[in-house]
Amino acid sequence: MSKFNFEKYRRGIITVEIQTMTPEKFINLLWKSDVSLGNVKRKNITTMCFNTNLKYYDKISDIAKRTDTKIKIVSRRGLSFFIIKNRKRKTLLGGMIIFGLIIYYLSTFIWNINIITENNVTPYEIRSQLKALGIGPGISKSKIDVYDLEEKVIKNNSDIMWVRARIEGAKLNISIAERQEPPGFIIDNSPCNVVAKKDGEIIRLYSAAGTAIVKGGDVVKKGDVLVKGEQGKEGGTYQVHAEAEVIARTFYEEKIQVPIRYVSRERTGKKDENLYVEILGKKLYLKKAKNNFKVYDKMFIDRSFIKKETYFEVEEKLKKRDKKEVEEKNANELFSNIIVKLDKSVKIIDKIVDSTQKDDKFEIRVVLVVEENIAETQLIQPSTDENIEKSKM
Repeated sequence: MSKFNFEKYRRGIITVEIQTMTPEKFINLLWKSDVSLGNVKRKNITTMCFNTNLKYYDKISDIAKRTDTKIKIVSRRGLSFFIIKNRKRKTLLGGMIIFGLIIYYLSTFIWNINIITENNVTPYEIRSQLKALGIGPGISKSKIDVYDLEEKVIKNNSDIMWVRARIEGAKLNISIAERQEPPGFIIDNSPCNVVAKKDGEIIRLYSAAGTAIVKGGDVVKKGDVLVKGEQGKEGGTYQVHAEAEVIARTFYEEKIQVPIRYVSRERTGKKDENLYVEILGKKLYLKKAKNNFKVYDKMFIDRSFIKKETYFEVEEKLKKRDKKEVEEKNANELFSNIIVKLDKSVKIIDKIVDSTQKDDKFEIRVVLVVEENIAETQLIQPSTDENIEKSKM
């Protein structure tokens, strides 16, 4: 009987390989001895392997001696083997425990404050106010009430409308939205015409002031006068501030050229990683990556006190794009690019998609036919005679 007490290690799993002339008989003897087995497989006539708990090793060894069976531990896994391997390394285990406690203790503090502002309020101002409140790198997380902090920052700054403060890992992230002044209204009654701000075909016209000089069906160009800034009968006209809404059919066009061949980046499944903690701006590596990959993708994870950088090996291949897929994907993108530029009042009438192949590229073209108001005001410049009369006066 071995002097080693396997009964203490109940969570260790071993894979045992046996060689005997009657492997079935050996398995039956194990079951009669209340030895739990799993994943029993036959390799050949005399060889079988199975998984069992480490605590049954003594029984298996005794039965093997009585039946003249050769046994071999093929693999082992579980926390028990880590304990067995390091049971005499008390200093190492003690150091790991102390290191873990130090890491846990340091993770209860804030080591970095990230402030995001907009236009008028600077991060320096907020950082100074936080310092006055006793908040800075090295402060314990338990001393920070983020909701109370948000109220104090808003109270101390009249230009701030909204504050969001959150603790994420060893960081304090503060986002700030500033108040926006409403635009002022300016009333302008100076004489002006209504002109076309772009080319189009007139569909309908609604005039509130001035004299319309175009009608439905007319084609106009950018800068053409649509409503003249004058009213009254012939011989008794006077200038006014023309106002009108002129709905016309216009066109918006976007196009793009996409190379037919492209380099595809595919991950091979191989990876390497760095594990480290960052204390006062310095990195303390727990695991250092060799990173022998020629081409790779890098991913950075900062969700806790322990940070991770993972390198994924990438293989580059030259591939050819499918024309239909290119047309569908880029047509939708071009359509979205046009839509972003349009006003909410614009009505889309038709969408035209055209794709052609030129040399080693696909050219995708999207045209939107829309109805929109093309009216804009243009001040009426005084005539030369009026300027001369004003100068004489």
